[in-house]
Amino acid sequence: MLFEAQHLHKRFGDTVVLEDITVSFAENQVSGIMGPNGAGKTTCFNVLTGHYKPDRGKVLFGGEDITGLPERVIARKGISRSFQIMNVFDEYSVLQNVMVALPEVRGRGFNMFLNVAGSSEIQDRAWEVLKKIGLEEHATQDAKDLSYGNKRILEIGIALAAAPRLLFLDEPTQGLGSDQTSILAELIQELRKLTTIVIIEHDMPFLFGLADTISVIHWGQIVARGTPGELKQNKWVQASNLGKIE
Repeated sequence: MLFEAQHLHKRFGDTVVLEDITVSFAENQVSGIMGPNGAGKTTCFNVLTGHYKPDRGKVLFGGEDITGLPERVIARKGISRSFQIMNVFDEYSVLQNVMVALPEVRGRGFNMFLNVAGSSEIQDRAWEVLKKIGLEEHATQDAKDLSYGNKRILEIGIALAAAPRLLFLDEPTQGLGSDQTSILAELIQELRKLTTIVIIEHDMPFLFGLADTISVIHWGQIVARGTPGELKQNKWVQASNLGKIE
């Protein structure tokens, strides 16, 4: 397995949010995490990506123990993530947002654009990312002027700019209409050819249409796991609102 989490526990004060979570994500697949509001999905996602350190348990990436490492260190090892709350630089152009995310530019800190503005190699790399996400026509547009749906897609491009081995997407359909959601689904189908993807998502038809395997989290525990077809037959999923998939 490319990524494994073993027996994760996380609590905040007296509240146990995650209890004995074990999940794994295979390389070159799309994996999903789903569950009702308050189930612990976001906390699980934040532990898996290094935003929170687990109280107990272990996280392995490519066989290496990355438990408790800072997010920036985990990112350098090849894990990128998008965010439920938009994470773009509104005053930068679309192209500049992607350039900022390139590893060789990130290391320049506040002077990141000082010596790269005229670098054709870096601009070419950023252009390639924009082509992959379908935003090349918006390259010179300020991010603040993008539609909401295109901002969500740009954020995926920002995460993709680091050429990750594993891309985590946090509620990517949030705030999107049906047409934008369909465009996003097509994009993810293309991106899965480039990298391994894990999606945490509340839109069940969207997730069932994309994921190879899905883990269902509730009460801070994994209560079901399987392919979309297997989960549709799962009695617990059928008895919950999560089972109402066309």
